[in-house]
Amino acid sequence: MNYNISIIGTGLMGYPMAKNISKKFNLKSFNRTFERMKGLEKCSVKLCKSLKEVCRNSNIIISMLPGDDEVLETVRNALNFIQHGSTFIDMSSTKISTANLCYNILGKVKVNFIDAPVSGGPEGAETASLAIMAGGNADVYLNVKEVLQTMGTPTLVGPNGCGQVAKLCNQIIVGITIGAVAEAITLCEENDADPNKFLNAVNGGFADSKILRNHGQRMINKDFFARGKCSTHLKDMDNIIECAKKKGLKLPISNLIQNMFQNLCKKGFGDDDHCSLYKEISNKK
Repeated sequence: MNYNISIIGTGLMGYPMAKNISKKFNLKSFNRTFERMKGLEKCSVKLCKSLKEVCRNSNIIISMLPGDDEVLETVRNALNFIQHGSTFIDMSSTKISTANLCYNILGKVKVNFIDAPVSGGPEGAETASLAIMAGGNADVYLNVKEVLQTMGTPTLVGPNGCGQVAKLCNQIIVGITIGAVAEAITLCEENDADPNKFLNAVNGGFADSKILRNHGQRMINKDFFARGKCSTHLKDMDNIIECAKKKGLKLPISNLIQNMFQNLCKKGFGDDDHCSLYKEISNKK
């Protein structure tokens, strides 16, 4: 397939994703704040000044946007510019209902849709090691898989919307694990055990994980600079609880984590990294 690719949204995640796509394919980009694309031209990315320009003659359009409203606005505004038979891949984290709505809106103009949210944060975006959870038609997915592989490891989880289901499941595990790591670090600190040596002690054991290594170290260093914001994780937890309620499910641990992120955001820590769940557990500012 001859790929003409565009990316919409070059923020904390979209910018390094664009750089990695451009290593293998020609790429156009669009961001509402033009300055946030600066530097991509050095990677031979064509910087576009409008949605119309970035969509023109593109058969694969990727979006990486902050949330549901931005995704829906972009899809609706792009309808007049997207060519029939092309594929729109939304890699943002949204509600399942938003993914389904995008599928229906684009389907009416004969445009394919794949929901493909990611996990791995800015570090994963930089190193092209993102976990990519895709939902959609299997044939459509296979046609764009090579493009997704420039950013990480894609997996088709199921039909449309299932990528967002998988991302919610991912965020359950991430949120709960951050909470568990915060409790462990706090317990070490309050009992005169060296938390850095604790990390070494459990290396390779059942408790070891990327979250323990990365987020645990940030807690020890009191480094709460946002790689993934508390406010963003709260949005994810809200979507998780909403999804569970629709199916009559009770997720008691997720409810607890949701409440803790709510408390952090109310205290003014919404823009801190989600590892600042440590603050809620340790009662430290």
